[in-house]
Amino acid sequence: MKILKIQALRGPNIWSVQRKKLIQMRLDLEEIEQFPTNKIDGFKERLEAMFPTMIEHRCSEGVRGGFFMRIEHGTWMGHVIEHIALEIQTLAGMETGFGRTRETKTPGIYNVVFSYTEENVGMFAAESSVAIAEALIAGTDYDLEADIQKMREIRQLVRLGPSTGSIVEEAVARDIPWIRLGTNSLVQLGYGINQMRFQATITCKTSNIAVGIACNKEETKRMLDGASIPVASGSICSEEEELEATIKKIGYPIVLKPLDGNHGKGASINVTNWEDAKSGLAFAKEYGRRVIVEKFITGFDFRVLVIDNKLVAAAKRVPANVIGNGTNTIQELIDTVNLDPKRGYGHENVLTEITVDRDTLDLLDKLDYTLETVPKNGEIVYLKSTANLSTGGTSVDVTDMMHPENIFLCERISRIIGLDICGVDIMAENLTQPLKENGGVILEVNAAPGFRMHLAPSEGLPRNVASPVIDMLYPLGKPSRIPIIAVTGTNGKTTTTRLLAHIVKNNGYKVGFTTSDGIYIQNHMMEKGDTTGPLSAEYILKDPTVEFAVLETARGGILRSGLGFSRCDIAVVTNIQEDHLGLNDIDNLDDLARVKSTVVKSVKKDGWAILNADDEYCVKIGADLTCNVAYFSMDEESSLVKKLAKEGKMVAVYENGFITVKKGEWKIRIERATHVPLTLGGKAKFMISNVLAATLASYLWGFKTEDISLSLQTFIPGAAQTPGRMNIFEFKKFKVLIDFAHNPAGYRGVEEYLQSVEANKKIGIIAGVGDRRDEDIKECARIAGRMFDHIIIRQEKHLRGRTEEEIIDLILEGIAESGRTVTHEIISKEVEAIKHAINSAEDGSFITALSDVVTNAIDIVQQYLDKENEQGII
Repeated sequence: MKILKIQALRGPNIWSVQRKKLIQMRLDLEEIEQFPTNKIDGFKERLEAMFPTMIEHRCSEGVRGGFFMRIEHGTWMGHVIEHIALEIQTLAGMETGFGRTRETKTPGIYNVVFSYTEENVGMFAAESSVAIAEALIAGTDYDLEADIQKMREIRQLVRLGPSTGSIVEEAVARDIPWIRLGTNSLVQLGYGINQMRFQATITCKTSNIAVGIACNKEETKRMLDGASIPVASGSICSEEEELEATIKKIGYPIVLKPLDGNHGKGASINVTNWEDAKSGLAFAKEYGRRVIVEKFITGFDFRVLVIDNKLVAAAKRVPANVIGNGTNTIQELIDTVNLDPKRGYGHENVLTEITVDRDTLDLLDKLDYTLETVPKNGEIVYLKSTANLSTGGTSVDVTDMMHPENIFLCERISRIIGLDICGVDIMAENLTQPLKENGGVILEVNAAPGFRMHLAPSEGLPRNVASPVIDMLYPLGKPSRIPIIAVTGTNGKTTTTRLLAHIVKNNGYKVGFTTSDGIYIQNHMMEKGDTTGPLSAEYILKDPTVEFAVLETARGGILRSGLGFSRCDIAVVTNIQEDHLGLNDIDNLDDLARVKSTVVKSVKKDGWAILNADDEYCVKIGADLTCNVAYFSMDEESSLVKKLAKEGKMVAVYENGFITVKKGEWKIRIERATHVPLTLGGKAKFMISNVLAATLASYLWGFKTEDISLSLQTFIPGAAQTPGRMNIFEFKKFKVLIDFAHNPAGYRGVEEYLQSVEANKKIGIIAGVGDRRDEDIKECARIAGRMFDHIIIRQEKHLRGRTEEEIIDLILEGIAESGRTVTHEIISKEVEAIKHAINSAEDGSFITALSDVVTNAIDIVQQYLDKENEQGII
């Protein structure tokens, strides 16, 4: 078997609009295509032995053990690999269960699709599942545990931490979108101007001054002491002389820890003699130059969490420990504790495995113990000097046991330091009494407190501490999203997108939009190129200045990684025409319609899908949608438009020269087509269709008809506003048209326009695209033969696997089949072809360059036009 391609889908996609996280693997079964599972001796038995837990896979049988039934009856290896990929992720602690396997139109080549929780793990699972299947087929040994451990390690490297993850999960539960910014724990919630950011438990509302105070333990203690809050006595030391002076002042026992430390790193507690004190100082200085030395307070370690100045949780933290049984060694007891299914690698489970480090050995040494010591029955042996969960500690929820005075104290501390999310560390016998009565003290204040101990305590009630974070960032009534209009289709996407962005901008919004020529924020080009994929959409949604997004969405990005947004308010499908067929398993217009339908299927339930009533494939798409659907049409008298009118549905039509919105039999005339510059005086019919789509979308969003009308009249087409979309350059003796038409439908649109153009000679500059079907290249040439008197063929770009000669031969065949006698010449380079056409143009000529690289063509023509304007001659 051979893996041809593995890709991650991160948004709504052709396999599922709801399941946004899928791996799609293109797999060639090669000779295994001839061997379904029931024809491989011993395969079922070996699979069951390796994956007994697959008994839970119900598969299409719908019963427990259904997948094993399929194996016994015979199924293809792609299907098996899908199930293996799901199961090994589950065994690694990432439970997931959606999968699809479909054979392509090429026999033996399958698309194996399965869900994932962490993308990098999913990619690894794809490769691993194929290797496992090959071992099962051959009957050879396979180290499954090594792969499972590798997946755990990958997850640990890339996953969001438990605190960050809990906030994201709460946001998702409230339908707030999120974007991970980079590979660390920096996360954006919401889109555009309504976004909020956080990293771990630091939010965009967290005061930088407050963080600075909390990170400076000396400053924190000074401020709290000045506010009559009990703190442990002590001071800051860097040298042994300072340490000695502090000990003389406060006495033993003491605690030493780095001034700027975290997670208990470099800490030594209950130090009772000078040698241990010096050792503790040296240990702490490994993590920071300055060391805080405090009086050791007996009692329990408590963490209190305050969010938005309100106490939300409290936990008693217990350092990692083992309890002796009089039989086993300390190391054996540690190994037994680590078998607890609640413990796991890193942050994968509620608790972390206990590891042996210097801190552990130092604590044992103080007891004259080693790892081989056998503790007495019932003896508690502490293995860490701090109670952090990350070092194997446990937590007990004590939120409901807190005395009201202690609650008041902690909430006051959060305001004194100025933190929106504040962790208060307390050492006290209990929290049921006021600290001033039981002698408890505040040890420190944390600016980025971990949530894990509260989300899943070892004992007591779990607390959803992520909820108040979201309450703080998005109080009731505050939106998290911005309006999104997505535009897809074969032809007209860019023009429709630009016109919609113009209408939105004219209505007072700061608009961001993506097109096939660049990313724009408020008409400023931010990135140049074909930016119609999910990364470009995400670029807009990440921009904090954008209030409204209009996103051109092409098939390539959908197939490559899904949509770049979770859902949209309005989606437009301009048309479904022959283009890019024969690529990526998209072989006919039904396949293409399935891809494009992903966009309209992502429309929110009360949003609108805008579809072309004159396109049978758009009409088919509309039949399967659950959102509101409205149509636009160039033919008011079509049977579908009449039917929709009778049903009281919304339709935009071109009638009696007007751009009109109809609801039932009522008509709202928006503007006369000849007054809309984009339609070239009403002659460019396909442009009228684009105007109808944009007008209907704008009207359904809620813009006023007079504002839409004004926007239509002020959208002036040209090389700056709509590059490559019917750009006409008027020379003194001839005209030049540049258009991006590159498929039969686009060519037919230009042909229809040229029928209204008076010219002594119509000259066309055309090319083929190598990855199009033969019939598509020839059909474009046939249309060119019908509309031009002379054709210049140029072909230096976009060969895509073909030779220049092969494409030119197809073009010549098409021209010959046009039914007209047309002269032609071949000039390979586009620049030279355009220069030649202009230099040899006769009076009254009309030159049309159908260019797939519009910028080059526009620049060349503009240079000639500028020269004519400057000199009065060419």
